[in-house]
Amino acid sequence: MNITILGAGAWGTALAISFSHDHTVQLWGRDTHQITEMGTQRKNIRYLSGITIPESITLTSDFNAALSGADLVLSVVPTAALRETLRALAKTAPGLPVIWACKGFEQTSGKLAHQIAAEELGKQAQYGVLSGPSFAREVAEGKPAALTLAANDKQFADETARKLHNNRLRVYSCTDIAGVELGGALKNVIAIAAGISDGLGLGNNARAALITRGLAEATRLGLRLGGKLETFMGLTGLGDLVLTTTGDLSRNRRVGLALASGEPISAILQNLGHVAEGVYTAPEVVRIAANLGLEMPLTEAVCGVIEGKLTAAAAAEALMRRDPKTEAYS
Repeated sequence: MNITILGAGAWGTALAISFSHDHTVQLWGRDTHQITEMGTQRKNIRYLSGITIPESITLTSDFNAALSGADLVLSVVPTAALRETLRALAKTAPGLPVIWACKGFEQTSGKLAHQIAAEELGKQAQYGVLSGPSFAREVAEGKPAALTLAANDKQFADETARKLHNNRLRVYSCTDIAGVELGGALKNVIAIAAGISDGLGLGNNARAALITRGLAEATRLGLRLGGKLETFMGLTGLGDLVLTTTGDLSRNRRVGLALASGEPISAILQNLGHVAEGVYTAPEVVRIAANLGLEMPLTEAVCGVIEGKLTAAAAAEALMRRDPKTEAYS
């Protein structure tokens, strides 16, 4: 299969490396200087240093050339750039199946990626989302991982998952696009909360409670927005949540650790050098939950710290002072 990957960040590069073992892969990036450097050195020094890019992967900054001959497009640009990318794709190569690997809500509209795709590609197009517990560096190094591909068409989901599946990257399929996207988006907010907890030195007990109640919080909202319960208990729900809240490679967890030390969010993001979607997802989640009449205490606390309205310690104390409730996921 000829696969075109749009987005030469850490995750786009890692997926290109993984899929290049079984498929012909073109990797596109909008930064001509970066792509030229990657082609010369066969490394993505900016986002994935120390990993060699196989010679079989074609690198290009020419959007039209990247799409030429493609059987499948994998968009790995940030959520903020997804609409622009899909619009360009629909104009250049209409009808080409596309999968995205970004996580979060569109800031201007609060829409999920599949809603954007329906608007830009049309509801009859074949599209889906690839998500799950996976750090780019580990995938690029060939370490085992498992992902879920959710698509609007079951046959497309099953067949594409089978083609992308390899002996290091297991790919499962389903049709719960909303659930998969929501799990991927909401876990980033909980990861910031986990980082704050760890940064404050609150201990393993607190982290375990936070992860569990974070899953409950995410599931409540996810079910109201059309996701399925089993999705939130699977790879793109519980699995991704555990990885992102505990792994040292998690960007969102690192944001939480820095917030706990008192750093302002502007400085944290500048030093991070990567996109941390949880920072932009948190206020959208609070807004959506308020419209639905749902309580999202962890997300509200994270927002308060990000916006400078609460110190990390004050946010933790406020959560502990909440009245006891019946444990529930819906």
